[in-house]
Amino acid sequence: MSTTTTAGIISRMLDLSHQLGREDRQLAILGEGNTSARLAPDTFVVKASGSNLGTLNEAGTAVCRFDRLLPLLDRKAMTDAAIDEALFAARVDANSRKPSVEAMFHAWLLTLPGVNFVGHTHPVAVNKILCTKHARAFATKRGCPDEIVCCGAEFVLVPYIDPGLKLAQGIRRAVVAYIKRLSRPPRVILLENHGLIALGATPEAVLAATLMANKAAEIFAGAVTLGSPRFLSAAVAARIAGRPDEHYRQQALGL
Repeated sequence: MSTTTTAGIISRMLDLSHQLGREDRQLAILGEGNTSARLAPDTFVVKASGSNLGTLNEAGTAVCRFDRLLPLLDRKAMTDAAIDEALFAARVDANSRKPSVEAMFHAWLLTLPGVNFVGHTHPVAVNKILCTKHARAFATKRGCPDEIVCCGAEFVLVPYIDPGLKLAQGIRRAVVAYIKRLSRPPRVILLENHGLIALGATPEAVLAATLMANKAAEIFAGAVTLGSPRFLSAAVAARIAGRPDEHYRQQALGL
């Protein structure tokens, strides 16, 4: 089956979901987290509300129209009932399940250059940091070179916002500011007291960024426990991010 057909793309998203939903990885349990993939210029597929990433099948997804969800991000306010109505109306198939309420931020992120897949999880190791005063240091500083290779020189950090329309708008504001400052889309977005979003051209890139961010969180937390973390300098981080051999390694890893 071609990976560029609708069925092929959905199959790759389901495999990504199963990888992110593995219980041993402690990235998401029960109905936590969601995934999405761009199918065409006008449609994308997203995990349905209440589905389990580890056991997700096609019946637990919903194909949605971008043009039904993107305009919502310009609304000043919507009731919960109105948002639910908009989510149902965005479905291509009226018989499919309700899209996750976070489909709104998935829709916008999938419009970014080079982003074809999105994975949102609630990693235990990452949330140990995002529920503390250390979240910004974790987002902006780097401890190891591989973290830069897989996740970029910085994460986006979004203050806690109630999931739904307001969170989607907050993510858009933070990502736009990041792109304006660094001239490229992020690979990882951190949501305070909530979780992590990884973006990529491929499922492999999303999984790699998620796993590496989770490893970085373990290292960061250990370093804080043992004393003051020693971070890579900004000059070293920039050098690693720009090295040709690291770009080659990124390509080899599907990043």
